[in-house]
Amino acid sequence: MQKCIENSNTLTMPEIIAQSFVFFVAGFETSSTTMTFALFELARNPDIQDKVREEIRTVLAKHDNKITYDSINELVYMRQVIDETLRMYAPIPLLTRESAEDYKIPGQDFILEKGTIVFIPATGIHYDEDHYENPKVFDPDRFSAENKKARHPYAHLPFGEGPRVCIGERFGILQTKVGLTSTLKDFKVTLSEKTKLPLKMNPHEKVTSTIGGIWLKFEKG
Repeated sequence: MQKCIENSNTLTMPEIIAQSFVFFVAGFETSSTTMTFALFELARNPDIQDKVREEIRTVLAKHDNKITYDSINELVYMRQVIDETLRMYAPIPLLTRESAEDYKIPGQDFILEKGTIVFIPATGIHYDEDHYENPKVFDPDRFSAENKKARHPYAHLPFGEGPRVCIGERFGILQTKVGLTSTLKDFKVTLSEKTKLPLKMNPHEKVTSTIGGIWLKFEKG
């Protein structure tokens, strides 16, 4: 396999191994972080949590109460909850890119030279009121098909965008859906008094996390 023809449409064995390694290393903490913040917001918004749990029950009932690839993909509202969680708590709040060529920024007298490292503040974009009204409010309806279509596609960047979008995006979303489904189909989530509000983010961690952690209670039913 290492002797495969190398061109723009193929990967070498070292590249395949590297990307597989990224799936497991980068995909673990980011997905668990997303699940944690999603459960936190659902605990604070019981009406939204009830809607998610009802969707889970309805979808699983059509699939012999089994969590399958098909049933997970039918959880449309849960995907909206995940997207809104990723907007408010992007696991990687700052993206880095390198300019592939000289580029004049439209409307500005400034040229971004080839090779320049660019920092993209995903969190800043996610809280920009030009894109999201009342950005500090948790509202999964922002990501309905209609609302997504009306918004600039680069206003939501938890996985980056374009040709360098995160290779593990679909895997991460699927993994997060499975985790939330496994939990919420059997348990109702509420906040523990040990969770300190408002949340204080830890500025020293690369992956978004809080100081003091997030504590939740799980009630069967």
